[in-house]
Amino acid sequence: MNIKFLITLGIILLLTGCGVNRGNLGEMMRSLNNKSHGYVVEKDPTNTAPTEYIEKFEVRNGDCAGNAAGWNDCEQDRQRSELSERNKSTFTGNEYWYGWSIYLPKDFVHLYPATVTMGQFHQKDTHPVFLFQLNENAYAVSELTKGAIFSEWKLAEIDQMRGKWTKIEVHVKWDKYDDGFFKVWINGKKKINYIGKTMTASAIYFKYGIYQRELAGYKFKGNYNDPIPTQTVYYSNVKRTNSREELEVKKKEK
Repeated sequence: MNIKFLITLGIILLLTGCGVNRGNLGEMMRSLNNKSHGYVVEKDPTNTAPTEYIEKFEVRNGDCAGNAAGWNDCEQDRQRSELSERNKSTFTGNEYWYGWSIYLPKDFVHLYPATVTMGQFHQKDTHPVFLFQLNENAYAVSELTKGAIFSEWKLAEIDQMRGKWTKIEVHVKWDKYDDGFFKVWINGKKKINYIGKTMTASAIYFKYGIYQRELAGYKFKGNYNDPIPTQTVYYSNVKRTNSREELEVKKKEK
């Protein structure tokens, strides 16, 4: 059999997520990282995930790259391993439910004051509007509809997320005006009830994984000569659907 065909087939299976049901989220592609250790679909090593298979993201020191558009993480003090929606086809007026569960290993190293994003709603050709990221001590959401952080909500303490799965549910109506909303539940408890503008550009797309920024902050905190520690994060049941009920894991997915 043609070797090139096998390689292409393997890439397609990887990015569509063999063993992964993403609802109506569509095809995903890797973003600014093609290292083999950066993204793997594997059987749940924790034995406690909602699904049988999980998505493992890993970022090691030096995992930065550029793209054809001219952006280069290496030149911007950033590194990452993320998946991104290939088809940026979410527009104003669209209403969806998004969900995922995230697991921080017990030995997860917090890089603060560097910023680590683990889930973002980005706009086509411009800035993101909602970032799920680690601040000093918590997993939080930052709202950037005006281009800079305007509001921030704490979701869960980092120390309480290590060694266990945290469930995130998002109900959003994408709207360029004041008729939108962005609501978030953590482990079934409502944490955010934002009403208003949820986008400013032509389209929205979802990205998730590990995205490290402002790494000089970690270095300046007394780690001048040390490499950036490896970060590993597991995701399970990452989906976009039309209802909250559809986010739930069916038996055949386990």
